[in-house]
Amino acid sequence: MKNILKSYGIITTGSLAFALAFDWFYAPNQVAMGGVTGIAQVINALIPWLSVGLLTILINIPLFLAGWKLIGFHLLLSSLFSMAVSSVAIDFIAAFWTFAPMDPMLACLCGGAMMGAGFGLVFSQGATTGGTDIVARLLKLKLPWLPLGKLMLVPDGVVLALAALTFGRIDAALYGAVGLFVSSRVMDAVLYGPNTAKVAYIISNGWQEITAALLEEQDRGVTILHGRGAYTNTEKQVLMVAFRQREIVQIKRIVHETDPRAFFIVCNAHEVLGEGFGEYQKEDI
Repeated sequence: MKNILKSYGIITTGSLAFALAFDWFYAPNQVAMGGVTGIAQVINALIPWLSVGLLTILINIPLFLAGWKLIGFHLLLSSLFSMAVSSVAIDFIAAFWTFAPMDPMLACLCGGAMMGAGFGLVFSQGATTGGTDIVARLLKLKLPWLPLGKLMLVPDGVVLALAALTFGRIDAALYGAVGLFVSSRVMDAVLYGPNTAKVAYIISNGWQEITAALLEEQDRGVTILHGRGAYTNTEKQVLMVAFRQREIVQIKRIVHETDPRAFFIVCNAHEVLGEGFGEYQKEDI
């Protein structure tokens, strides 16, 4: 029960951040939005008595049915909760507070960042806010190697194009595209940031001393790969070690102090699973 309450608390926080970003940055500055909220924004401009929050709920119904059949009951329940909180919050905030317009570029940058953080919090709990978020989750089943933020760009881009045609203002869609890009990057940072790591390949004649230092001082596992120099045809031992970003200074120091002439390659690792890092989760996104 404690874990469930914590999960729904995070979903609530993310949903409220999404609603606040829309009412504070997007709506008063006429910045087009992607997703179902963007469609609701377009319809609301044509039929003002239909609120954005209500339209969001109505449009989401068939998408939730599709998500239920293809992704499962947990997605349906948590996403219904997130959608309800964000939709009600959008209408509630708009009813009691009117935000002053600001520079559109500042609005799309700040709004995109806040919205991306909200999306990341919601998605981190296996839920969505509905709409094209569900479409992105469905695409994720077919394209599991792509980050969720990039998958969301596809349906959201279509909605932005529709908004540009409806409003007759290309700048509103362009600002929306900037906000969408910022949102996707922030969302991926929230979702995958804690799992980012580095992988180093070390080629050195002092590989035994480097290995011992990495094992003892850094408590990091080291894999020894067998290599051969193409020019010299000499057998070489290549060390491969995965580590977190904060450890890079110490590892560089160890390698340099042991062998200043060592060949040292550092690569970004999107996700590292195993001892000392993360664990595989069936519902990972």
